Amino acid sequence: MIEELARSLGAKVVQTHTSWVLILPEVVYKIKKPVNFGFLDYSTLEKRKENCDREVQLNRRLCPWVYIDVVPVSDKNGMWAVEDGSNIVEYAVKMRRIPETALLSQRLESVSPEEIKKVAQVVAEFHLSAERADEFGKPQVMRFNTDENFSQTEPYIGRTISGDEYEFIKERTNLFYEKYEELFYKRMDEGRIRDGHGDIRLEHVAFLEEGICIFDCIEFNERFRKGDVINDMCFLSMELDLAGREDLSEIYEKTYREITEDPEFELFLPFFKCYRAYVRGKVTSFLLDDPHVGEDQKKLAQNKASELFKLSAHYASEILLT
Repeated sequence: MIEELARSLGAKVVQTHTSWVLILPEVVYKIKKPVNFGFLDYSTLEKRKENCDREVQLNRRLCPWVYIDVVPVSDKNGMWAVEDGSNIVEYAVKMRRIPETALLSQRLESVSPEEIKKVAQVVAEFHLSAERADEFGKPQVMRFNTDENFSQTEPYIGRTISGDEYEFIKERTNLFYEKYEELFYKRMDEGRIRDGHGDIRLEHVAFLEEGICIFDCIEFNERFRKGDVINDMCFLSMELDLAGREDLSEIYEKTYREITEDPEFELFLPFFKCYRAYVRGKVTSFLLDDPHVGEDQKKLAQNKASELFKLSAHYASEILLT
């Protein structure tokens, strides 16, 4: 059905493990697949509609110019028709198409310090005004995430992460919880736990005529979106470091810290950057066991995951425990 719909629209189809993305010259339609991965459940039409609505609502906070609406997809005589409500079988998020040249991931060589400062300002002001989510700041909530990471990466010890790296990161992460448990609760009391974005990455930051757009936030799982504001903002820091643009990462972090006046910023930053790099290393490692991924791509994934775990270990070494 998707291929026929794409042909009728003259659209290019890009697949992810959760969605079909139909790309046209001016707009994009994103249709969620009927899948259930536990942490993400799109298994029924009702759930897919709810997540489409939530995706538009949440993303309009940081990117109001791009997210147009949720539109129906109908079955008409065995063919799918978008923006037709006569016999609804799916829903699609309708978005304005963002040019690839506008993405930060494509502008790493040309982006200016002033532009990075503006990104930091957008993120900081968003966090200062976002809805509080205090209960997600409890150390046991964050520890659930890191414990899950360590459990899920055990099969990759010796493949993408060394045993020494694994034990070092795990030990310093758990010691951080023990030493600074009270600070987690302090940050909850002071409103530093917010309903954030969850996925502020290089390819999700765009420079548009209307302003800076940060899109594609996580709508499908509160646990991945709500949390400490430093954890939310530093995903971009980590990716800038990984891309060899530590100079931009430093500007981004300095500007964010100045605006938010966060007293624990420097203490928590390496802890959360360690977590972010580890998550990316874990997810990239999963590709090694994906039967749909070719051997060449698996080799690239293995190298990238190893690089990410080494970066995570570097951040772990910067965690202050004395």
